[in-house]
Amino acid sequence: MRNTRALAVAGAAVAALGLSAPAAVAWDRPSNIVVLPSVIARGGQLTITADGCRNGGTATSTAFSPTRLSPVGGGGKGNEGDRGGAGSGTARGTATVNSDARPGPYDITVTCDGGSLTKPQAFTVIGGVRGGIGGSSTTGATPTDVAIGGGLVAAAVVGGGVFWMRRRAERNI
Repeated sequence: MRNTRALAVAGAAVAALGLSAPAAVAWDRPSNIVVLPSVIARGGQLTITADGCRNGGTATSTAFSPTRLSPVGGGGKGNEGDRGGAGSGTARGTATVNSDARPGPYDITVTCDGGSLTKPQAFTVIGGVRGGIGGSSTTGATPTDVAIGGGLVAAAVVGGGVFWMRRRAERNI
Protein backbone atom coordinates (compact mmCIF):
# COMPACT_ATOMS: atom_id res chain seq x y z
CA MET A 1 0.00 0.00 0.00
CA ARG A 2 2.84 2.36 0.86
CA ASN A 3 4.58 1.62 -2.44
CA THR A 4 1.40 2.52 -4.34
CA ARG A 5 1.09 5.90 -2.58
CA ALA A 6 4.77 6.70 -3.15
CA LEU A 7 4.43 5.73 -6.80
CA ALA A 8 1.30 7.91 -7.18
CA VAL A 9 3.03 10.91 -5.59
CA ALA A 10 6.10 10.44 -7.78
CA GLY A 11 3.90 10.19 -10.89
CA ALA A 12 2.02 13.37 -9.95
CA ALA A 13 5.31 15.21 -9.42
CA VAL A 14 6.66 14.10 -12.81
CA ALA A 15 3.40 15.11 -14.50
CA ALA A 16 3.47 18.56 -12.87
CA LEU A 17 7.07 19.08 -13.93
CA GLY A 18 6.30 17.90 -17.47
CA LEU A 19 3.36 20.28 -17.81
CA SER A 20 5.30 23.28 -16.48
CA ALA A 21 8.32 22.83 -18.78
CA PRO A 22 6.54 23.88 -22.03
CA ALA A 23 5.19 26.99 -20.29
CA ALA A 24 8.71 28.01 -19.28
CA VAL A 25 9.98 27.53 -22.83
CA ALA A 26 7.04 29.44 -24.33
CA TRP A 27 7.79 32.40 -22.09
CA ASP A 28 10.80 33.35 -24.18
CA ARG A 29 8.82 33.60 -27.42
CA PRO A 30 6.52 36.44 -28.49
CA SER A 31 2.95 35.35 -27.87
CA ASN A 32 0.76 38.38 -28.60
CA ILE A 33 1.15 41.65 -30.54
CA VAL A 34 -1.05 44.68 -29.87
CA VAL A 35 -0.88 47.73 -32.16
CA LEU A 36 -2.58 51.03 -31.29
CA PRO A 37 -4.15 52.77 -33.10
CA SER A 38 -5.27 50.14 -35.58
CA VAL A 39 -6.04 52.75 -38.26
CA ILE A 40 -3.47 55.49 -38.81
CA ALA A 41 -2.57 58.17 -41.34
CA ARG A 42 0.82 58.29 -43.06
CA GLY A 43 3.43 59.89 -40.80
CA GLY A 44 1.54 58.92 -37.61
CA GLN A 45 2.97 57.03 -34.64
CA LEU A 46 2.05 53.49 -33.63
CA THR A 47 2.51 51.96 -30.19
CA ILE A 48 3.52 48.31 -30.48
CA THR A 49 3.28 46.01 -27.46
CA ALA A 50 4.49 42.40 -27.51
CA ASP A 51 3.95 39.83 -24.76
CA GLY A 52 6.63 37.21 -24.13
CA CYS A 53 9.60 39.51 -24.83
CA ARG A 54 11.34 39.80 -21.46
CA ASN A 55 14.53 41.29 -22.91
CA GLY A 56 12.97 43.48 -25.59
CA GLY A 57 13.04 42.88 -29.31
CA THR A 58 12.46 44.37 -32.75
CA ALA A 59 9.26 45.11 -34.65
CA THR A 60 9.39 45.22 -38.45
CA SER A 61 6.90 46.09 -41.18
CA THR A 62 7.02 47.42 -44.71
CA ALA A 63 5.23 50.57 -43.48
CA PHE A 64 7.98 51.70 -41.06
CA SER A 65 11.66 51.27 -40.24
CA PRO A 66 12.66 48.47 -37.83
CA THR A 67 11.73 49.62 -34.34
CA ARG A 68 13.34 48.61 -31.04
CA LEU A 69 10.97 47.26 -28.38
CA SER A 70 12.13 47.87 -24.81
CA PRO A 71 11.12 45.76 -21.78
CA VAL A 72 8.26 47.19 -19.73
CA GLY A 73 8.42 47.18 -15.93
CA GLY A 74 11.23 46.48 -13.54
CA GLY A 75 13.16 43.37 -12.79
CA GLY A 76 10.79 42.38 -10.02
CA LYS A 77 8.71 39.22 -9.90
CA GLY A 78 5.68 40.62 -11.80
CA ASN A 79 4.44 37.92 -14.19
CA GLU A 80 7.66 35.98 -14.04
CA GLY A 81 7.33 34.29 -10.69
CA ASP A 82 10.84 33.43 -9.61
CA ARG A 83 12.37 33.04 -13.04
CA GLY A 84 14.09 36.42 -12.74
CA GLY A 85 14.69 38.47 -15.85
CA ALA A 86 14.86 41.94 -17.23
CA GLY A 87 11.19 42.89 -17.26
CA SER A 88 7.62 41.79 -16.85
CA GLY A 89 7.59 39.74 -20.06
CA THR A 90 6.18 42.61 -22.13
CA ALA A 91 8.08 44.90 -24.49
CA ARG A 92 6.85 48.15 -26.02
CA GLY A 93 8.03 50.58 -28.68
CA THR A 94 6.86 53.44 -30.87
CA ALA A 95 7.11 53.34 -34.66
CA THR A 96 6.53 56.20 -37.11
CA VAL A 97 4.71 55.22 -40.30
CA ASN A 98 6.57 56.29 -43.45
CA SER A 99 5.10 59.38 -45.10
CA ASP A 100 5.10 57.55 -48.44
CA ALA A 101 3.37 54.38 -47.18
CA ARG A 102 0.55 53.27 -49.43
CA PRO A 103 -2.93 53.09 -47.92
CA GLY A 104 -3.99 49.58 -46.92
CA PRO A 105 -3.43 46.87 -44.29
CA TYR A 106 0.07 45.97 -43.07
CA ASP A 107 1.56 43.02 -41.16
CA ILE A 108 3.95 43.35 -38.21
CA THR A 109 6.64 40.84 -37.27
CA VAL A 110 8.10 40.93 -33.75
CA THR A 111 11.41 39.17 -33.13
CA CYS A 112 12.68 38.67 -29.59
CA ASP A 113 14.63 36.12 -27.57
CA GLY A 114 15.34 34.03 -30.66
CA GLY A 115 11.70 33.67 -31.73
CA SER A 116 9.39 35.64 -33.98
CA LEU A 117 5.67 36.17 -34.39
CA THR A 118 3.82 37.81 -37.29
CA LYS A 119 0.44 39.46 -36.86
CA PRO A 120 -1.26 39.73 -40.25
CA GLN A 121 -3.13 42.96 -41.01
CA ALA A 122 -2.08 44.41 -37.65
CA PHE A 123 -2.90 47.98 -38.70
CA THR A 124 -4.25 49.94 -41.65
CA VAL A 125 -2.69 53.04 -43.19
CA ILE A 126 -5.13 55.59 -44.60
CA GLY A 127 -4.36 58.47 -46.95
CA GLY A 128 -3.81 61.66 -44.97
CA VAL A 129 -4.67 65.22 -45.94
CA ARG A 130 -2.17 67.48 -47.63
CA GLY A 131 -1.63 70.43 -45.33
CA GLY A 132 0.06 72.73 -47.86
CA ILE A 133 -3.02 73.24 -50.04
CA GLY A 134 -5.61 74.28 -47.51
CA GLY A 135 -6.24 70.83 -46.12
CA SER A 136 -7.70 69.46 -49.33
CA SER A 137 -6.54 66.38 -51.12
CA THR A 138 -7.10 64.81 -54.50
CA THR A 139 -9.44 62.26 -52.93
CA GLY A 140 -11.84 64.98 -51.69
CA ALA A 141 -15.11 66.25 -53.17
CA THR A 142 -15.50 66.12 -56.93
CA PRO A 143 -17.38 68.78 -58.94
CA THR A 144 -20.35 66.36 -59.02
CA ASP A 145 -20.36 66.16 -55.22
CA VAL A 146 -20.30 69.96 -54.97
CA ALA A 147 -23.21 70.26 -57.46
CA ILE A 148 -25.29 67.72 -55.52
CA GLY A 149 -24.58 69.47 -52.22
CA GLY A 150 -25.41 72.89 -53.71
CA GLY A 151 -28.68 71.52 -55.09
CA LEU A 152 -29.66 70.12 -51.69
CA VAL A 153 -28.90 73.46 -50.00
CA ALA A 154 -30.94 75.34 -52.63
CA ALA A 155 -33.87 72.92 -52.18
CA ALA A 156 -33.73 73.44 -48.42
CA VAL A 157 -33.77 77.25 -48.82
CA VAL A 158 -36.72 77.12 -51.24
CA GLY A 159 -38.62 74.69 -49.02
CA GLY A 160 -38.01 76.85 -45.95
CA GLY A 161 -39.20 79.95 -47.83
CA VAL A 162 -42.40 78.23 -48.97
CA PHE A 163 -43.06 77.01 -45.42
CA TRP A 164 -42.47 80.50 -44.00
CA MET A 165 -44.77 82.15 -46.59
CA ARG A 166 -47.59 79.67 -45.87
CA ARG A 167 -47.29 80.22 -42.11
CA ARG A 168 -47.33 83.98 -42.67
CA ALA A 169 -50.48 83.69 -44.86
CA GLU A 170 -52.28 81.66 -42.18
CA ARG A 171 -51.72 84.38 -39.57
CA ASN A 172 -53.31 87.06 -41.80
CA ILE A 173 -56.61 85.19 -42.15
